[in-house]
Amino acid sequence: MGSMRDKVAIIGMGCTKYDDHYDKSGEDLLVEACYEAFADAGVTQDDIQAGWLGGGITGQTLAHALKLNFVPVTRVENWCATGSDVFRNAAAFVAGGLYDIVLVAGFAARGDAGGGERGIYGGGPEREWFVGEETVFAGPPAGTFSTFVTRYMHHYGLTYEQTKQGLGSIAIKNYHNGNLNPKAYFHKEITMKDYMEAPMISWPFGLHDCCVMPNGAAAAVITTPELAKKFRDDYVLLKGSGMSVGTKRGRVWDKYDWVHFDENVYAAKLAYADAGITTPLKELDVIAMHDAFTVVELAFYEDMGLAPRGKGGEYAAAGVFSLEGELPVNTNGGLKSFGHGGGSAGIHKTYEVYKQLQGKCGPRQVKGATLGMIHDQGGYPGTYTVGLHVFGTRD
Repeated sequence: MGSMRDKVAIIGMGCTKYDDHYDKSGEDLLVEACYEAFADAGVTQDDIQAGWLGGGITGQTLAHALKLNFVPVTRVENWCATGSDVFRNAAAFVAGGLYDIVLVAGFAARGDAGGGERGIYGGGPEREWFVGEETVFAGPPAGTFSTFVTRYMHHYGLTYEQTKQGLGSIAIKNYHNGNLNPKAYFHKEITMKDYMEAPMISWPFGLHDCCVMPNGAAAAVITTPELAKKFRDDYVLLKGSGMSVGTKRGRVWDKYDWVHFDENVYAAKLAYADAGITTPLKELDVIAMHDAFTVVELAFYEDMGLAPRGKGGEYAAAGVFSLEGELPVNTNGGLKSFGHGGGSAGIHKTYEVYKQLQGKCGPRQVKGATLGMIHDQGGYPGTYTVGLHVFGTRD
C-alpha cells in the first residue's frame, strides 16, 4: 500500500468552544471554526479548492455556511470515526496531487436531541431521566459497554473495586485536563469519592464513566509540505495513518473475548508502520483518543501496546497517562470532559494535537511534544470502525 507520510501538512486549525450553543446553528458553528482556521493559516475561503465535511446530511451544509464559490464539498459518514475519516479522505487528495489547499471540517449541532443541558452519552432519548443537573441517556451504548466491563473483570480476575479504581482514574484525569481547557464543556474536578458515589447509569457504569454530548465544530486547512513553508514555520505533518473496519464477526464468534477491540489492533499496526513507530509508549508524546466511556480508553491502552493486557487500569491509576506521566492521553479533557462532537470529534482531537506540537496549550502543554496521535472509534463491541493519525513537527 502507499503512504501519505510527509505528504500532507496542516497549516491552520480552528475549534469552537463545545457547549450547549442553543443560540447557534450548525452553520454558525462551522463559520466560527473555519474562519479561525483560515486566520491561523493565513488564507481566505477563496484559496480553498475543495472541502470535506463530517456531520449533517450533505456537503452543501459547509458550502452554504461559507458561501464557497462552487468548489466540490464531500460529506463523509462513518459513525463516531467520521472525523478521522474526513481528514483521511481530504489528505489523500492532497497527497495524490489533485488539490493544493483544502478544507476539513466537522460539526455537531443537536439542539435538545443530545440531552439538552449537559447531556451525557449513553443511548437514545427513549431511555431518559434526570440526575441532578445532568440529563442522562442510558440506552444501548451504556448497556453494551457496561457489559464489556463485567467481562473484563471476569476475564482478568479483577474485583469490582480494582476495576473501578482504574476507570475512576481515567475519569478524574480527563476532568482535570478539561478544567485546564477553555474550549472544553466541563470545567470541574472530581475526586475518587465523587466517582465511586456517582449515580449508577448501567452497572458498573456510573455517571462519570460516560462522556458529555455538547455542540461544536472544528476545522483544518491542509496542503502539501512544499506549500506549507510559504504559510508558516510551525506547520504540522501527517506522519502515519491507519484505518480498520469490523465485519460483525465479534458479535457471533464464540471465541471473541470481549476484552479488546480487534479494529484498534489492526489500525494501530498500520499507523505505527506508516509512521515508523516501534515503541509507542516511548516514542509518542501525546494522544487524543476516543473515550465515549472510560472502558474504551482502558481498552485503548492495551490494544495500542501502551499497557500490558489486563493492566490498563493499573497504569492509569499510577499516572502513566496523566499530564505529568510518561505519555499524556486526552490532554484536552477527552470526550468525557471536552465533549464528543460526533462528526467533528476526530477533528477537534487533531486540533489538540496540532496545538500541542506547536507548544500552544498553556497549562496543559506537554513539554517538548514533537509526535502525537489521534484515535477515533465508532460502533459497538464486536464490530468497529477505527481511524488513527500520527502527526509530527516539521523536520
